[in-house]
Amino acid sequence: AALLLRSANDKHPNGLANGSDVVGRHYMGHTNSVLMALSKCPNPTVFQKTLSVNDFYFGSPDWNFPMGHISFVGKLDGDTLKAGAPKIAPKWTLDLMGKHSLDFWLTSEDLPDPNNRVTINRDGDIVLQYKANNEEGHKRLIKKLESLMQQQTKCFIHGHECHEGLFARNLYLGQRIQLETSALDRNCKAHEVDNLYVVDGSFFCSSGAVNPALTIIANALRVGDHLLERMGARRAEPEMMATA
Repeated sequence: AALLLRSANDKHPNGLANGSDVVGRHYMGHTNSVLMALSKCPNPTVFQKTLSVNDFYFGSPDWNFPMGHISFVGKLDGDTLKAGAPKIAPKWTLDLMGKHSLDFWLTSEDLPDPNNRVTINRDGDIVLQYKANNEEGHKRLIKKLESLMQQQTKCFIHGHECHEGLFARNLYLGQRIQLETSALDRNCKAHEVDNLYVVDGSFFCSSGAVNPALTIIANALRVGDHLLERMGARRAEPEMMATA
């Protein structure tokens, strides 16, 4: 968005391809929380982030609106816990907590708002105007996870309840995505500039509640196929590898 806004000229006074004044608007970010539970049993996992829960992505019986995505975050340890711990907390305590922690990452969808936007000031600097939204859904997702952890049954291995509760919440804004869909057609070509295509996260109509990287990659490949077809070009076939 900033690149297009900085490219204003006589033909595009509001910025390149910005006749509709939507470029830079509908700025969105994921609303994320990190929650940690302590277990009486050690958690020696290495690839903890491979588990996720989307049961409440579109809501629940007690809330008819989307709440978001729950997954594990990369394993916390004493060093990462130290950043948010009181200075008097002993290092050995933080190390022990890290060895017994279950570490959750919660993501909720941010919603498009035309007043959340990126602009350029007179000096050419980026100015961000943003007000968070959809916070109620995220709060309910946190409460849902807390409730589920409280309902957990006894550990089949150790014969006792391993879970000790959730705490250490850290809420912040994460991945940024600008919405410019009304400036683009279905092939991500700008309406006003025939040779301008946008294939980053700007084509999203909402931020979603999961990492958008693979969707961005898939869409870029789709647009690439469209360009090959439009230009009458042929896809280069990979050379056949010689076999012995």
